This record gives sequence, structure tokens and C-alpha cells, in this order.
Amino acid sequence: MSGIVVIGAGQAGSSLVAKLRALGHEGAVTLIGAEPAPPYQRPPLSKKYLLGEMELERLYLRPESFYDENYIALRLGEEVTGIDPAAKTISVGNETLVYDQLVLTTGSAPRRLPASIGGALGGVYVVRDLQDVDAMAPEFKPGARVLIVGGGYIGLEAAAVAASKGLNVVLVEMADRILQRVASPETSDYFRALHQGHGVEIVEGVGLETLLGDDLVSGARLSDGRQLDVDFVIVGVGITPDTKLAEAAGVEIDNGIKVDALGQTSAEGIWAAGDCASFPHGQERLRLESVPNAIDMAECVAENLLGAGKAYVPQPWFWSDQYDVKLQIAGLNTGYDRVITRQAENGVSFWYFKGDTLLAVDAANDARAYMVGKRLIDSGKTADADVVADPDADLKALLRA
Repeated sequence: MSGIVVIGAGQAGSSLVAKLRALGHEGAVTLIGAEPAPPYQRPPLSKKYLLGEMELERLYLRPESFYDENYIALRLGEEVTGIDPAAKTISVGNETLVYDQLVLTTGSAPRRLPASIGGALGGVYVVRDLQDVDAMAPEFKPGARVLIVGGGYIGLEAAAVAASKGLNVVLVEMADRILQRVASPETSDYFRALHQGHGVEIVEGVGLETLLGDDLVSGARLSDGRQLDVDFVIVGVGITPDTKLAEAAGVEIDNGIKVDALGQTSAEGIWAAGDCASFPHGQERLRLESVPNAIDMAECVAENLLGAGKAYVPQPWFWSDQYDVKLQIAGLNTGYDRVITRQAENGVSFWYFKGDTLLAVDAANDARAYMVGKRLIDSGKTADADVVADPDADLKALLRA
């Protein structure tokens, strides 16, 4: 076997092999995934799938038949244990496979609580893959007591599902406020109020000291001395890029697998895309954890594997579903110095500025604000803050300015 081999059968890997065939590539293509399921969507895991509103087959990115029909060798439930860049081979079980070009779309792994504070107890879950969610689903019984550790989007989405199913929910965030790492105080305030309105107890500025229990978790002690009785725990304290294979192969790492603007790593013939990869962005390096980045970067790398020589330029956007609120985010808010709040009929949006430059928009149930903000940011335009702040002003006028 040779040709193009892709390690990691998630959103990026699936998008990359599909793009290769769409571009007319006729050479051998192999996609290897450690999970037994064909490539599937991850975002619905903590939302509709956990709620029981989406069946397994609807998670699949493409029908299983797609891979056979497009002559893509899909190898599932197989773990790659090593890469030899000099020999251009990889080890899969007892096999050694040869590649011409190798792409790492290995994604990321959830941070887990240390075993020393009870992270290895039964009933302690993370939300990352199908196995995680299938394992915790039976715990979601009305009246059950769940502790959620971490007030980022994953933690908040899990809290929304639990509250919607009638569980008693306590969410603990060690930072001063939920969403502190990724959003403004205004956005945090909005979602805090949303969750409290659904009966979720949010505890901020307090850490988890330890989980309690023998084999199964039965309680938690917080850093303020408070002790909770719990039936299970969900840990949502972030993810880290999965760089194990790349590191062991001597590939350069810098907040993920370091790639150039085309997606090439420091090792000849090895590329990377998606959550696991950091790429040049202006004078800095950037690593994005999002579905749009996984798709766009993977498709760009596919083009470059075929000689396009195209630099990857991200147009970041994200989303989160909590209860009946759809949050849509355009741009990156890093470095903002003020936030303009715009009220809408059934929603609200928060516009991030650095000086007079529009950086990002958080739009909650306000698709128009998101659409206008994204178009402005993608085209390098800014917005008149006075127009943004005026709920009666026509946002679309900003696009004509």
C-alpha cells in the first residue's frame, strides 16, 4: 500500500479524503481511524444525540458506502502506533504500511481530572467521542444529581441537556466567571442568567478539591469547603491537541503539530490539519478547535497535496446550542478593548472592538447580527459602533458602508 494515507477519521480526515476525490485524484487513498464507527459529527454528541433527538446514523458525516464508492480504503478500529518519516512507513498493529504522503488529522483529546483527586472513579465522564456519550447516557435520569466541572461551552451544553431532562445540576467553574477564556463578561452574564433560569446552580471562582467515593463517585468537596452529594460527574475542562504520534516521530510541535501556511510539517511528506495543527496567522501562530476549521483546513491541505500551493487563511466561526438558544460566533475576539451590546427582538448580540476595528460578534438567537458581523469581518471591514448599539438601526446598512 502507498499513496496518500490519512491518520484520524474525524471531521478533518473525512473532509480531506472526500476533497481529494472531488478534485479528481485517482491515486490510492487510505483513511485510518481508531474508533469502530465511521467518521461522524462530534458537536451533536453533547446536544441532540445526548438528548435522544438524533439517531446514530444521522451522526455519520457520509454514508458508509461513500468510502467504497469512491475507492477510499477506510480502516476503522485500528490504532497507528508509530511513524517512520525516513522510511515513509507507519505501524498499524503488526502491519507496516508505506505512504507517499501522510496527513495527520488526529484531532484532540479531553483533559481529565487527575486520579489523585478521584478522576479515575466510576461515574466520572468526559464529553469527546461516541463511547463517552453512550457510557454516560444511562445516568441522565430525572432527579439524578450531576456535578459539571468546567464552565466552557462543553460544560454549559452538558448542563443544558441535564437540566432539560430534569436532573439536578451544579456547575463549578474555578475562574471568576463562566466562559472567561473565550467570551466577554457580557456574554458570560447572558448565559449565566439563561442557565439559572433553567434551575442550574452555577458556582464561580471555586475549584474542585476532590471527588469522593470508593469505586464509584458519590460526592465532591469544593475548594471553599462545601461538600456535595452527586450521582455522576461530567468533566469539561478543555482539550489538548493529539500530538503523540508526531512527537514520537520527531515532528516539530508548537501548540499542536507545527505546520507552514500550506499545512506541511517539519518532516518531508507529512502534513497536518484540524484541531491537532497550529499554523501561521499574521505574526503569530494559531490553533483553532472548531468544525469549520477542520473542514476548511483539511480541504486546503487536500488541494496542496495535489500541488495547489495555497496558503490557508481561516475565516473563524463557531456555534453552541443551549436550551432554545443558538449562539453563533464570528471572528476571534483576542485583544478586544470594548464590547457593544445590541438588543434584538428575540435575541442579543455582543460586538467586540479593538479601537475602531471590529474583531468578533457573539450572536444569541440573532442570525442577522451574526450574518452581518461575519461578512464584515471576513471582508476586512469594521462597523460603526453607534449603528451597532442602536436596535432600530438597519444592520445591513453596515455592509454598504
